[in-house]
Amino acid sequence: MRYFLVVYNRITGAVDVKDFAASQREQALEERFARELKERHQPEIEVVVLGAESRAALERTHARYFHSVEELAHNVEELAASGL
Repeated sequence: MRYFLVVYNRITGAVDVKDFAASQREQALEERFARELKERHQPEIEVVVLGAESRAALERTHARYFHSVEELAHNVEELAASGL
């Protein structure tokens, strides 16, 4: 398991991701709290630490941080059309 510090701008869709090894969980959380404090006056900024096996897995499980609303809607339409 790896940890990812994700800083996401809900308005612009900009995302910044910092990768941490499994042994760096506490460092990832410390950086999250520091970044939340820095961004506290910007409600459009979301700061989270997420765990995943890889960046690719993170992008699959938390696609809203990495894809536009249009892309997500298109993916849902494709799934519906395939019968899933």
